[in-house]
Amino acid sequence: MGYQEIKFPKDSLFLVTGGAGFIGSNLCEAILGMGYKVRCLDNLSTGKQENIDLFAGNPDYEFMKGDITDLDTCMKACDGASFVLHQAAWGSVPRSIERPIFYCENNIMGTLNMMEAARQCGVKKFVYASSSSVYGDHPVLPKVEGQEGNLLSPYALTKRADEEYGKLYFKLYGLDTYGLRYFNVFGRRQDPNGAYAAVIPKFIRQLMNDEAPTINGDGKQSRDFTYIENVIEANLKACAAGSEAAGQAYNIAYGGREYLIDIYDILAKSLGKEIEPQYGPDRKGDIKHSNADISKAREMLHYEPEWNFRDGIAESIKWYRENL
Repeated sequence: MGYQEIKFPKDSLFLVTGGAGFIGSNLCEAILGMGYKVRCLDNLSTGKQENIDLFAGNPDYEFMKGDITDLDTCMKACDGASFVLHQAAWGSVPRSIERPIFYCENNIMGTLNMMEAARQCGVKKFVYASSSSVYGDHPVLPKVEGQEGNLLSPYALTKRADEEYGKLYFKLYGLDTYGLRYFNVFGRRQDPNGAYAAVIPKFIRQLMNDEAPTINGDGKQSRDFTYIENVIEANLKACAAGSEAAGQAYNIAYGGREYLIDIYDILAKSLGKEIEPQYGPDRKGDIKHSNADISKAREMLHYEPEWNFRDGIAESIKWYRENL
């Protein structure tokens, strides 16, 4: 079962932090489509005005400009909310290595502010974005919750800290928290521009512009790329989960394994391009291989991802062709 059939109380208000970003705007769209109210909190540092304009005129949508590093803003945002989907964060491993204090302020203190505001405002469920980066250098594949290695970046550390706060807020205060360890999410509205752009939209944009993309390393690194629809499902199923599943973190992926060079070949073929990629040095803080065991999310959240990599790629290419 996908997420469209999930039922929540009629008057439910969903607060989506980072709701003008890639994952957040897709969550807003899905929840509005199901007939529920959405409040979007975003400071527009990386979120986009166009992702707010999408819902202009919808009476069930409210935009609030503000920053999660300010507790008063978080309190106002959580007021009246039944469910919080906390996506607001600064991403990118390389950027976190350049700006560790900034990442701590935003990703750790910002998340702590949101949990505290949710607790004080009586929010029912607090679902937050974690990351596969918490596995660090642990060599075993697939990645299984409870088998984490040494962290390799400040970004990974912020996500691990968020998970620890999530556990404590459940144990100490009874706030139902659910951490979602995203594995390389991709899909519509993911930003293809900038030095820290994710690999799939970046490759698509470059190929469409007849540019030769640069692959970091030898191209033999593997990832469990996860289409956005699966991530929407995970968030909403976490909102519908019982308290017995709270205070924990879950792998959210498709459970596949794709090699970077193969992804490049699929994209080039799909776009009808014959461009040889360039190769650059490995990225600092990156892990070589990552794919997920999703059995815990299946069992505890009833997560059943319906979108495999190839179907997701086909939809993504279609979207970028129409929107780039």
